[in-house]
Amino acid sequence: MTNPAILTVDDDPAVSRAVARDVRRRYGDRYRVVRAASGPDALEALREIKLRGEQVAVMLADYRMPEMNGIQFLEEAMDLFPRARRVLLTAYADTDAAIDAINLVDLDHYLLKPWNPPEEKLYPVVDTLLEAWLSTPDPTVTETRVVGHRWSAPSFAVRDFLARNLVPYRWILADDPEGGRLLKAAGLTPADVPVVVLPDGKPLVAPTESELAAHVGLTTTPASDFYDLVVVGAGPAGLGASVYGASEGLRTVLVEQRATGGQAGQSSRIENYLGFPDGVSGAQLTERARRQALKFGAELLSAREVVGLEAAGAARLLRFSDGTSIATHTVVLATGVSYRMLDAPGLSEFTGLGVFYGAASTEAPSCAGEEVYIVGGANSAGQAAVHFSRYARQVHMLIRSGDLTRSMSQYLIDQIETIGNIEVHPYTTVVGAAGDGHLESLTLCDARSGETRTVATPWLFVFIGASPRTDWLGDAVVRDPHGFVLTGADLVRDGQRPPGWGLPRDPYHLESSLPGVFAAGDVRAESLKRVASAVGEGATAVALVHRYLAGA
Repeated sequence: MTNPAILTVDDDPAVSRAVARDVRRRYGDRYRVVRAASGPDALEALREIKLRGEQVAVMLADYRMPEMNGIQFLEEAMDLFPRARRVLLTAYADTDAAIDAINLVDLDHYLLKPWNPPEEKLYPVVDTLLEAWLSTPDPTVTETRVVGHRWSAPSFAVRDFLARNLVPYRWILADDPEGGRLLKAAGLTPADVPVVVLPDGKPLVAPTESELAAHVGLTTTPASDFYDLVVVGAGPAGLGASVYGASEGLRTVLVEQRATGGQAGQSSRIENYLGFPDGVSGAQLTERARRQALKFGAELLSAREVVGLEAAGAARLLRFSDGTSIATHTVVLATGVSYRMLDAPGLSEFTGLGVFYGAASTEAPSCAGEEVYIVGGANSAGQAAVHFSRYARQVHMLIRSGDLTRSMSQYLIDQIETIGNIEVHPYTTVVGAAGDGHLESLTLCDARSGETRTVATPWLFVFIGASPRTDWLGDAVVRDPHGFVLTGADLVRDGQRPPGWGLPRDPYHLESSLPGVFAAGDVRAESLKRVASAVGEGATAVALVHRYLAGA
C-alpha cells in the first residue's frame, strides 16, 4: 500500500529542494514526499493522488508564489483533502497574512523561513500535525468508485453491471462532498456522471459495458478463434455446461453479454437448492460456479453480445456485435430469459428511475424506511420480497391471481406469511405511473371491482413472465411461437425430422434443429424453470456434445 503523502510547494527551486530534503530526512521512511514548483502543479498532483484513492497527511505551501499564492492553493486543496493538515511557509514580513489565513483556510500552523535547525523549528511542528492527522486519517480507497445521481438510469446501469459481475465498488452521490471532490479532481462536473474511478485513479465518464468490463479485469477477448465448445449465456445452465465441458477436456469458452448468474444470480436467497440447507444467495452460487469453471480451464468472455449463429461446414460460427466471430465444433445455447416489460401508461419513462425489472439488489439499501411494490407471484418475486423486507417499511406484492400457491414454492409462501411488513394484494394490477424525473406514484386496479387507487412510492420491481433471449438466432434453429428453442423429440413430427437436418439419426434430447447446437435451461421449450434443472441440463448437454463429437 502506498505511504501517505506530505506535499511541499514552493516556486523557489533552492528553497523547494531544501524543504523536501528536510522533510524526507525525517519522514521519508513512513511518508511519500511530493514536491511541486507552483500552486497549479501541486493541485494537479493532489488530483492524481485523490483519484488513486491515496492519502495526504500534511501540505506545506509557500505564501509568495506567482499565479497562485499559498493561501489560494491551500483553499483549493481543502476541497480535495479536507482532513490534511495545512502549513503556510512565510517570511517575517508576511506574518500578518499568515495570521489572517488561520481563519480563511483553517490553517493549522505557519512557519517562518528559514527554520534552521529543523530539529528545533520544523520537526516538532510537523510531528504534532502528523499525530493529529493519524487520529483522523483519510480513508484509503482501493476499490472501484462510482459517482452518480440517485435517480439516474445510466448510473443504475453502471452499478448493476458491476454488482452482477461481482466487482466490488463504492457508490458515491455526486452531490455529496466526497463525490464533489472526486469530480473536481477529475476535472468533471455533476453533469458528466456516471463517472467510474478505477483503483489506479483513472476516471471513466459514462462508460459502456464493454469499456467497463475491459477496465475492471473482466476478459472480453477470446484467446483462440476455434473451440470445441462455445456456451452462450452464463446463467446456471451455461455455468453448468462450462464446468462439465472444461473439466472433461473440451476447449470451452463461456460468452455472456451482461453478467454471470442470469436471473438466478440476482436472487437474494435460494433455499431449495440441493446441498445448501441454510440457503445460498444467487451471487454466492454464481461466484462459486464461475471459479469452478475457470479452475478447469474454461474461458469467460464478459460484455460480449452474440448476434448470429450459422453453420460453416462441420463447424459452427458465432458472430459478435463488433463484427468479430469465433468458430467451434459445438454450441450450448443457455441465454435464459428476461422479464417482460410491464405495459402501463407512464412506466416506460421510469425504467431505471424507480422502475426495475428483476431484483436490482443494488437498490435495496436505498429503500430503507420506504414503501416498495413488487409485481409478480413466482419464486423470484417472493425471494425479492423477503430481501427487500429487511430494508423497506412495507413491501407490497401485487398478483393477478387470488393467492401465491399457483406459481410459488411452499417454503417461500410460508416465509412471506411470517414477515409482518410484507402484504400480498390479490387480483391487483398496475395501470399507471407518475412522477417528476423519477417514479413517485402508481395507479393500481382491483380486477374484481374495477376500482382504482393511487399509492405513493418511488420503488417498483417487476417479475412478470419470461421472454427467451433468442431473437438473435433468426432462422438458425427452430423455435416455438414464443421464441423458445425446440429440441429433441419436439423437433420430430409424424416421423419427420426437421428440415435441413441431414443426419441419419434423430436429434438428441437437448439438440436443436442445427446439429451440434444444444439448448439448456430456461431458453429451451418446455424446460423446468428451476436452478437445479438448469444446471442438470447444462451438464447433460455436455454429455450429448461428447456423443456428437464421437459421431454416435
